[in-house]
Amino acid sequence: MITTPVGQQVFSLEDYMQNPPDRMEWINGKLVEKNGMTFKHSVTQSRLDYYWRSYKLSSEQGGEVLTEAPCRTKKQGRRPDVAYITRELLEEYGEFEVLPVSFPLIAEVASPTDLVEDFWAKATEYLESGCQEVWLVLPENRLIFVLTQTQKLWFGKGEVARTQEVLQGFSVAVDELLD
Repeated sequence: MITTPVGQQVFSLEDYMQNPPDRMEWINGKLVEKNGMTFKHSVTQSRLDYYWRSYKLSSEQGGEVLTEAPCRTKKQGRRPDVAYITRELLEEYGEFEVLPVSFPLIAEVASPTDLVEDFWAKATEYLESGCQEVWLVLPENRLIFVLTQTQKLWFGKGEVARTQEVLQGFSVAVDELLD
């Protein structure tokens, strides 16, 4: 951490990588608190964590499902709402303070304070940083967008959302997740 002549503290990405503050992301050179979470956001995050974790266990694919675990993209220090890390990456990095790369599978759950441009930019940032699949979940609109390097799919009411690249074979009814 550096102190400028006017007494402001500057928190570098390296500082973030060594000791990420709770509920904070490192965005464009500044610490930004994750806020705007509502009851519906929290329920959706919890359910998706449960469904991915249950599937990971039953399918014996290994790895781990995490909520708000810090990772580094090419530009920022992020805390995805839900993320899946493969067995191979766990073996490579072991226990980490901040995963030095993007998680292979990430879900971001929209909250009322999220701006659509920022929400989509975050998904692009993850994909540009090695993430293979991003789920953008909009609980209020009952929509799930699944993005990969080559596909942009969306699932709505009455449909079943499926993973495309990571956690192979997982599916969930949109109505069940976003009820």
